[in-house]
This record gives sequence, C-alpha cells and structure tokens, in this order.
Amino acid sequence: MGWWLRLCWGLLVVIMLEGGHADGREVTYDGRSLIINGQRQILLSGSIHYPRSTPQMWPSLIAKAKEGGLDVIQTYVFWNLHEPNPGQYVFSGNYDLVQFIKEIQKQGLYVSLRIGPFIESEWNYGGFPFWLHDVPDIVYRSDNEPFKFYMQNFTTKIVNLMKSEGLYASQGGPIILSQIENEYQNIEPAFHEKGPPYVLWAAKMAVGLQTGVPWVMCKQQDAPDPVINACNGFRCGETFAGPNSPNKPSIWTENWTSNYQVYGKEPIIRSAEDIAFHVALFIARNGSFVNYYMYHGGTNFGRTSSSYVITAYYDQAPLDEYGLIRQPKWGHLKELHAAIKLCSTTLLQGTQTKFPLGTQQEAIFFEENTGGCSAFLINNDTNNNTIVQFRKTSFQLPPKSISILPDCKKVAFNTAMVNIKFNNRIMTPVQTFDSANCWKEFNDFIVNFRDTSLKSNGLLEQTSTTKDKSDYLWYTISFQPNSPCTNPILHVESSAHVAHAFLNNIFAGSANGRFRESFKLDIPIQLNNGMNNISILSVMVGLQDSGAFLERKVAGLTTVAIQCTEKVFDLTNNKWGYKVGLLGEDLKTYEEGNLGNVVWNNGISPNQRFTWYKTLFDAPMGNDPLALNLSSMGKGETWVNGQSIGRYWSSYHDEKGNPSQIMYHVPRSFLKPSGNLLVLLEETVGNPLQISLNTVSITNV
Repeated sequence: MGWWLRLCWGLLVVIMLEGGHADGREVTYDGRSLIINGQRQILLSGSIHYPRSTPQMWPSLIAKAKEGGLDVIQTYVFWNLHEPNPGQYVFSGNYDLVQFIKEIQKQGLYVSLRIGPFIESEWNYGGFPFWLHDVPDIVYRSDNEPFKFYMQNFTTKIVNLMKSEGLYASQGGPIILSQIENEYQNIEPAFHEKGPPYVLWAAKMAVGLQTGVPWVMCKQQDAPDPVINACNGFRCGETFAGPNSPNKPSIWTENWTSNYQVYGKEPIIRSAEDIAFHVALFIARNGSFVNYYMYHGGTNFGRTSSSYVITAYYDQAPLDEYGLIRQPKWGHLKELHAAIKLCSTTLLQGTQTKFPLGTQQEAIFFEENTGGCSAFLINNDTNNNTIVQFRKTSFQLPPKSISILPDCKKVAFNTAMVNIKFNNRIMTPVQTFDSANCWKEFNDFIVNFRDTSLKSNGLLEQTSTTKDKSDYLWYTISFQPNSPCTNPILHVESSAHVAHAFLNNIFAGSANGRFRESFKLDIPIQLNNGMNNISILSVMVGLQDSGAFLERKVAGLTTVAIQCTEKVFDLTNNKWGYKVGLLGEDLKTYEEGNLGNVVWNNGISPNQRFTWYKTLFDAPMGNDPLALNLSSMGKGETWVNGQSIGRYWSSYHDEKGNPSQIMYHVPRSFLKPSGNLLVLLEETVGNPLQISLNTVSITNV
C-alpha cells in the first residue's frame, strides 16, 4: 500500500469512527492498539452480563472487577429480553442496560458493547426473540431482506438508546467499542453466496450508525474495513492469525476462563496459571485488548438458558455465580494485570524483538528509543524447569510459564508462580423445609385427547406450536387396536429433550436425551380392550443457541408407534390433540396474586409427578448470598415471590453419578423480610421435605 493510500485509509477510519467528540473522547486505533484521546492503550476487560445478575449486585461485581485490575466491562445485548414482541421494548429491572452502563461509568471503567444482535452465549435461541421464527421467508444471519430489516431495526434501537443517554465515548460516555454479529465465520460457508454479502452489509450498517467508536467482529477473519477482526478461544496467543490489516490492533474478545456446563456433564476447570500464560503470550505477541469470558458468569434465571445448559453459568470464573471472589484465579490475574501495566508504555511505544533461548524457550522484548525495555521470557516445556540466559543474566523458568520483566532485568511476575491462597465456597444451611404441615400441593392435569381444542393429522413441531411460551407440549391420541396386539410396546422418537408418557392417565415411563442428541422411548404397556388414551408430554430444556439455519431447527415428537408381536401400529400420522403448557402455568400458580385460582391441598405427599409445591419462608439475617439445595428434587422449575430462579434437574447425573447441579441461586433482592413464597414444579419425583436454604460464603484454605 502506497503512502497516499495509507493516508487516505487513515483519514477514512477517523471520519467513520469519530462521529463527534467535542465533549468526549476520541476513540480510534492503529496497528498497535485502540487509541483513546490520542493515547495508545493496553486494555484488560471482563464479561459481566446484566441479566445474569441483578441491579443490586452490579455495583459490587463492577467494583471487584476494577479491583482485579480490569479497565473495561464487556456485555452482550439480549434481544429477546428487550423486544419480546415486535416493537415492544423492555429496559427495566434486570434488563436495565442503561443503568448497568452508567454504573460502570460511575466506577471509572470503559464498556465494550456486543450488540450482535445474535449473541449465542448459551442463551435461549442465541438471543433471538422467537417471534422472528414466524416472519415470512426469513433466513437468519444471511443476505435475507426480512432478517436484515429486523436486525437493523434492533441494532439502530440500541445505538440510538445509547446516544440518547450520552453513553458513547465520543459523547463523554464509557462505551469505547461495539460488536456487530458474533462468530459468524463458523457458519458462513453454509450460506454459500448469501454469506459474504451479509458480512459486508452488517459491517456497513453498523459503521453507518456513527457511534464514534470502533466496531469489531469476532471470529471473522474477513471483517471488512474499518471493522476489526477479533479472536475467541482458550489460546489466542497461539491460534489467532492476527488482524487482517496492518492498520488494525490485535484484540481477544473471548478468553474463556472455564467453559459453560450442561446437565449430564462435569464442570470444566481452567487453572489460573493456564489463563495467565496465554494472556501474557497474547500481549507479548502484540495483543493489546484481552477480555475474560466470563469474568462473572452469573445465573440463567427463568427459561433463559439454551439447550441443556445449567442455571449456574461459568461458575468457575474469577467471580463465581454469586459474585464471590474465586481464588487463586482472581488474585493471580490481578497480579498479572499489574505486571502488564508496568510494561504498557514500552509495549506500546517500543520495537519488538524475538529470539530463541532454547529449543522450547523464547524471549520477546520491547525497547524504546528512550531506553525503556520490557521482556517476556517464555518456557513452552510442559515438564521441566529451565535456566536461560537473557542479557547476561540467568533466569529460572518453571514449566509452561512466562516471566514478565518490566525493566528487562527483574521478574515482576511469572504465570506459573501462584502466590495466592486457595479459597473454598461454603454452603451453610440456615433453614430447612422438613415440616409437611408447612407445605401445600397441587397436582397438575393429565391431558387427554378429548380435552384438547387443537387437533392435527400428524405430529406437530413443538416450538412452532408453543412459540416458546412454555417448555411443555402435550401430544395426546385415542387408540383402539383393530386386531390382536400382544406384548405391546409404546415406541417414541423425539428431537425434544424429555418425554413423559401416560396411558389412560397412569404414568408409563420417561426418557431424555443428551446434549445435542435425539432420543427414543420404549415402554411395555397394557392396553385396554376398548379405547385407550395415550398422552405424551414433550419437554424442552432451552432452545438451541447456534448453528446455521437456526430458524429451521425442529423439536418435539417425530415418531409414535405401538409395537405388538403381530404387527406395528404406526400412530405418527393419525389425528392428535395438543395442549401448550401445563394447567399450573395457565393459572400462574407461582404468582402470589393467583394462588386463589388453584385448589391447594394441605400437607404434601412427596415423590409425585407433575406436582406444584408451595411454602412460605423468612429471609435469613445478613447479606451473604443465598442458594436453595434442591438435591432431593428431580426435575422442574422454582419460583421465589413469583420470580423464576431457573430450571432445576438434580436427577440428571454426570458420568461419575453426581448431579450436575444441586445449588440454585436466590438473589437477596428477590426477597422481602418475611412471608416469601417458594413454589416448585416437580415433573418427576422429588421430596421437598429435604430442601434447605443456604448462605454462601468463602473461606481461605
């Protein structure tokens, strides 16, 4: 590129990014870093998602992130929360994005706003509102006019909201970076000729909104100028191909601090040492922006998690689900951040030099004309300590580690040397619910064919029928064999997540799938000589959050048959009746004001299927976070004072035979001093008499 082209390109970037900054900060970039008010910046960021916590938690979470050495808070924008119906917007309570950003600004940090509006994020339907599904001729995330219309509408709505509150850096606000789309390159080939034009359109649309700050696309190596391509992953210092232009900085938008967990799987643990190593390596290789995904994962309240994802989200992050500091991860990274900051001027202004120190060892150092020098001494040997010579001085490098020398002389930090004590999270029972007299119960209704008003010849697709207003869809049919049927077996195939089968109102059996797998149910049954009613409750545990052609994904029953010794009665294309949701959902059994709509029985009989349980409790003293121990329950959902704290599935065990999750977060802000209403919907079998409410605290080991 000639000098005049570089000059024109630079002027174009400034014009497109600047927008207007008379009363704010000018945010641009060059090939080294983001530039804020003329100063290059190395920025350390952490993801905290406002709807996965509560407004009462936000100040503490942000303060702990700042104390941990972060400069930026990153969040997605959650389309399905903010626009539950076309043109109907919600920005209050846990969804108050403006309040969240203003709290970040109040504490002196920047914001990276990932508008998407597709976010994935293990969030129901990838953040899309389900009403998009019914837009005629729509194809998500492609060069498709209906989708682009609604995507542009929502993106513009968010940008204009931010502008109206003066929240972009160009206006004096904290937002220094925005993201459009999300990991699109993963699926772009599936759209063939409709993929690349969509990328160009999305970038042009976003930049045209004139936010005054740069835009990024993560996992999008062909992100068009002036949008910055960014990396997601565990090891971007090793895997990132780098900016697609020498004029763009190297940005890591998702450094996964652990991973999300699904029911049936164990948690994925990532050590503080491994995270620190790869952050140091990325910075040494000219990285200038690192975001921890997640810094605080939080809680998937209600029905917000995607398929099979547990309620506790990235609980192994530096701040755990409850917002408590997890050591040594939080403290070790804080020390790393301090060491990087000691080097920042030299890293941003100096000249980089690399040379080997051994077969698996390397030095990367930066020198300024003024004499400043900072170095990273890297040992890639995973097994052995190694002594290396750097500038006539010997340094011992632990296995798989990086030593940071802010002055090229003395080690300020080594990624493998953890000086922080471990801490443990303690769950202390403060209240039990073991008195049957304190409980009431309501048994839900088993739907029969004659009870249904919605009928169809064949098996309906579940989500198109429920519109995702409920996890539940009843499929029911009347069946009378017209020939002998010995040893009958009810055979069901499903692309949903769980199926509960009933024959003549008597429970026959259940089955469930595993993460991203369909399943079958085969149950021996006893048919009456006359008419038989078969009722199958199909259950979803969140919608899929990613993949090409998400609008075409299907769920629900796909095959139903009665297999006899003599023949097979295929019922798939017979006439079926349907009901969306449970009676208790229709009556809003979980809300205080609707309790009178239900006839509750005093006392309880544990281990009943499809039973609603309710009791009252007082808030424990103190300010410690709270969690319900639901290990004695099976599968269902829990509400406190009408607010859902999420689905539970304590009966789903991992490969070692342990529940994937038993503790469920109850935010203090959901409670009043006394008379709090606890309601549980139990699908399978569970014993509420063994539930306990626990305070959550940490102690050093």
